[in-house]
This record gives sequence, C-alpha cells and structure tokens, in this order.
Amino acid sequence: MHNGTSGPQPGVLRLRTSPRMESASPVPQTETPYARLRNAATGFAFAVVLLIPKLLRLRRDPRSWLAFRILLGFSGAELVILPLAIWNSWLAAIAGLAMFLAAVLMQPTPPETSVDDKARELGALVVVNGGVYQPSAAVPGSPVQLFVGAETIWALNSQLRPAAVVPVAQISSVALHEAPNAWLLRVQAADRTTDFLYTGIFAEHFARGAETTLRGVTPTPLPVVPLRRAARA
Repeated sequence: MHNGTSGPQPGVLRLRTSPRMESASPVPQTETPYARLRNAATGFAFAVVLLIPKLLRLRRDPRSWLAFRILLGFSGAELVILPLAIWNSWLAAIAGLAMFLAAVLMQPTPPETSVDDKARELGALVVVNGGVYQPSAAVPGSPVQLFVGAETIWALNSQLRPAAVVPVAQISSVALHEAPNAWLLRVQAADRTTDFLYTGIFAEHFARGAETTLRGVTPTPLPVVPLRRAARA
C-alpha cells in the first residue's frame, strides 16, 4: 500500500538555499571622486586635442575669431557669476575667469603668406632652393629660396622677405664652383656678384638644379661674327 508520504526519490538532487544566498544581490560599484575627476580630465584633454586644429584655422579669420572671443568671454563671465550665486563652486569660477582672460588676451593670428601665394604675387615661374646667401663676410648668411621670374630673380629668406634682387637682363654669367664640403653658385650681374652657398648631403643636387634654372632664364649672348674685309678688286 502507498502511505501518501513520499521520501526522497532516487536520482533527484535538491538544493537548499540559505537565507544569506537569497538576500545576496550585486552591489553597484560607485566611482570615487578621483576616478570621476580623472575621466573628466581625460575627456576634456581629448576634446582640446580635437579642437586645436580648428581653433588655429579659426584664428586666422579676424571676424570669426572676434565672434569666438565674444562668446568665450560671455561664457567665462557667466561661469564666474552664476556658480558663486547658486551652488558656490570655486572651480567653475576659476575656469570662467581663465576663459574670460583668454578671450581678452588672445589676438587673431596675422594671415600667413605661403610660398605659392608669394610666387603668384611676384610672377615667379619656378621656386628653387637658394642655399645660404651671404652679402658680405661681416654679415651672417641666411637660407633663401630663389623665386625665378622672366625678368627678375628674387632671393627671399624664411620670412619671405627679399634678401637679394637680381634683374635677369643684367646677368652676364652663372657659374657653379665646387668648394671644400660645399658648392658655390655665383651669379654675375653688371658690376655686382651674388653668391649662394650650398652645404649638406644634397648640396650638389640643389646647386645644379638652381644653376640649370637660372641658365634657363638668362639671355644667351649672340655669337660674335668677325667682319671680313671685302676683297679688293
């Protein structure tokens, strides 16, 4: 007879849960103030890195940069006034003061003139490396670029300012000389001699390139044909 009570059946495994296991639940991990500050600083630095190229381009446009400075100045002033009146945050006030001072002090960058723009301005046909131009032994030399035009050759320094100007019509000779560990390109124009010194590994390459370019625009003198006396009858 079946007595209605059932004991543990074979092959069935029962798990008993303890009150501690039932009440256990995952505890959310909260970030420490230091971790939040570090993450915020990392995000801010990344945003600044992405904005730097855009700000540099914006700074070259005076009108756009003025509008940006006005916006930055008002935002900085609000960060100085509002936090002190509402939630008394000194960090926000300091950041706002820094923004306001940056808006006042940062002036627009003067527009830069590129080599291509300068070549179009001068009407140069080609621009080549000019080595180092030294007007005299008492004056230190400066690296230049040669802007070669049909009528004029300009030697401009790194600020694209003229260091020497040679009219093409006055050039009588263009000669290349090999010096100790250097190459010297000498341009004779009227009663003036202009020297360009090339040094370094690619000195000969740059010097010969400049020589070929200058010879291409220098007028070739006509050959002198001796006159023959007419034969006497």
